[in-house]
Amino acid sequence: MHRVGSAGNNANASRPRKERRLTYVLRDSNDAKHCSGVNCLILPGVDAPGGGGDGGHYLFSGSRDGTLKRWELGNEGAVCGVTFESHVDWVNDVVVTSNDTLVSCSSDTTLKTWRAYANDGECTRTFRQHSDYVTSLASAHQSNIVASGGLGCEVFIWDLEAAMVPVARASSEAGSEGRYDGFPSGLSVPAERLSTANSTGNASGAMLANSYAPIPAKGHKESVYALAMNDSGTLLVSGGTEKAVRVWDPRSGAKQMKLKGHTDNVRALLLDPTGRLCLSGSSDSIIRLWDLGQQRCVHSYAVHTDSVWTLASAPSFSHVYSGGKDLSVYVTDLATRESTLLCTEQQPVLRLTLQGDEWLWVTTTDSALNKWPSQEQASLKVFQRASTFVAGSLPFTRARACMDGSAPVALYTHPTSTIPGTAGIVRHSILNDRRHVLTKDATGNVKLWEITRGTVITDFGKVSFEDKEKELFEMVSVPAWFTMDTRLGSISVHLDTPQCFSAEMYAADLHVPGASEELKLNIGQETLRGLMANWMTRRRQRSSITSTAANGDAESGIGEHHPDRRPSSDDSHDDSNSHQPLVLPAFEFSTSSPPSIITEGSQGGPWRKKASELDGSEDEKDLPWWVMDCVLHNRLPPRENAKCSFFLQPCEGTSLQILTQGKLSAPRILRMHKVVNYVLEKLVIDKPLEDSASETTSTTGRQGSQQAVGNGYGPFRPGSRVWQQPVKPVVEIVCNDQVLPLGMSLATVRAYIWKKPEDLCLQYRTVPNR
Repeated sequence: MHRVGSAGNNANASRPRKERRLTYVLRDSNDAKHCSGVNCLILPGVDAPGGGGDGGHYLFSGSRDGTLKRWELGNEGAVCGVTFESHVDWVNDVVVTSNDTLVSCSSDTTLKTWRAYANDGECTRTFRQHSDYVTSLASAHQSNIVASGGLGCEVFIWDLEAAMVPVARASSEAGSEGRYDGFPSGLSVPAERLSTANSTGNASGAMLANSYAPIPAKGHKESVYALAMNDSGTLLVSGGTEKAVRVWDPRSGAKQMKLKGHTDNVRALLLDPTGRLCLSGSSDSIIRLWDLGQQRCVHSYAVHTDSVWTLASAPSFSHVYSGGKDLSVYVTDLATRESTLLCTEQQPVLRLTLQGDEWLWVTTTDSALNKWPSQEQASLKVFQRASTFVAGSLPFTRARACMDGSAPVALYTHPTSTIPGTAGIVRHSILNDRRHVLTKDATGNVKLWEITRGTVITDFGKVSFEDKEKELFEMVSVPAWFTMDTRLGSISVHLDTPQCFSAEMYAADLHVPGASEELKLNIGQETLRGLMANWMTRRRQRSSITSTAANGDAESGIGEHHPDRRPSSDDSHDDSNSHQPLVLPAFEFSTSSPPSIITEGSQGGPWRKKASELDGSEDEKDLPWWVMDCVLHNRLPPRENAKCSFFLQPCEGTSLQILTQGKLSAPRILRMHKVVNYVLEKLVIDKPLEDSASETTSTTGRQGSQQAVGNGYGPFRPGSRVWQQPVKPVVEIVCNDQVLPLGMSLATVRAYIWKKPEDLCLQYRTVPNR
């Protein structure tokens, strides 16, 4: 399972740290829909703004696409009012506190807070206490106490009023050792973990200048998947892979009891408002009702045929709604044990949330949110059509009922309304040109993406993915300058240095106006320029203002010469690209559906934000140094394997002279027509061999390989001399007895024709001029 690195995890701290990565996330639609499964859902209480009365209601959802959304519920349906974007991995749970603070937790190991009813969608705080995925939250409705639990065998209780130190105070006390990023008071905090409130919303360093640390509920031996808290915040229950329900005092973190009975992971928990009764749902398919005063299980309900993942109940605690892996949603009367199949979804059920007594919201591993009538809405006629059964105490009774053909009939077959989502990407293939990606979404639609622009260039519809992949196959070899995944339901392209600078293309192939045949462009560098175009523009504007105010003492432009910085080995790229526009058309990203950037600077931890929302104030504290070096100063790190070594010899049986005595070296993207021109130039009988020494060089194998056919940065113009013979011969380049197309590159020949680890061997011959 993919794990996101966290500044809160100090394991293997002695190892050299890998350079920070930059990831960009692509969407082919607007941001008003989720594009992956919805893990969590909450309707604020009636005391919250919009939470009750005749006005509009607010619904908050958190998704595996890494975002949260606030939906405005009205008579005409639901409208996405705000998208909250800062998490860099799945959002697993969400709560709203009594002071209207939205709190979310994620597989990126963080908790984040937001102003629930503000329209800016800005993250206000980031908490980095957990060492692994944070899976569950619980809150007290009458206070600002929030508990969090996760896969690191940890449960923490947070007093948000104490935790939320004003930014001004944090800034004034930033020099103290008590900066908070998840460390107890008195413990020295590593410098790289300290950060200040900044435009990325990753304000972890501005949180707790008073060294606040949450209360740990110590004693968990295994992962925690579920939490619940009573309204007054005096009781906390937790469950997970330990197969038991633990009870805590959240005011002190003290253990109170441990309730055993489940035979598999505890995945869902509910407490009644008083904290006397507790409901638990488990992967053993059983729902249990616990009396915490008696410290025992008083009822077991065998309703489901597979894991129970979510529970919901009205404050009266008279019946429970349950859903899980078997796609079914049941409502069970806790007193009479009568169960009714309310509805059946198309995907496993992840979360249930009641809207008053009338409606039940259901989320699944699909990206849509479905609204179903609750049991209270069912008419007598509908109830007669459905079937009710008495929930047994053991799972085999429920399984036997299905085998006997007595499976219940659903009360409802279609939801009352649906908040649609975008189908998530479930399969992808990177094409050989390393600029295009073929994807297939959950509905079977196949699309072709151009990732250097972040757009869909062809929607093939519902066709065979395998057949389309074969159809688009192209015999070309380009270095793997990026990696990608679709974990968030969309394309996430990962750029790491120096690998992302390993691929080049001729500008003419990208249809750059006025580009010479020799001009080469670095794909990674141009992609970064496209991604950071808005940032560079805003930075230039800010620099101009600062420069005017400071009499030209500040940086005044993008990509200008900086005499105080030592040029890198690749600064020769600057001259060749200096006449090009800031962003080439082949690397312009959409402004209507801009990519999201996920990255990390020298302070704080990973953050996520729309590229169009970067304001130019981000610096090395927020962005990797190599990204800034690339887009600001045109500096690239040294690269390996940028050239290809090969031998060039006449074909056997020909009378052509041997042109070189050793090994040649040329850029990997050099094409065969340039090798042909080189051979033609060398074959001029009247021309001394020394005439071309300035352009080409050969060496013996023992001396190693030197540049022969141009280089990666300087001009190469073989064949520029005029042929002096009456008829210019036709030259063919051969490898493994195959005549090579003139447009094929050295890298492609080596990968698909030569197929050997030894240096490439090319042969030339002349054929009659047709």
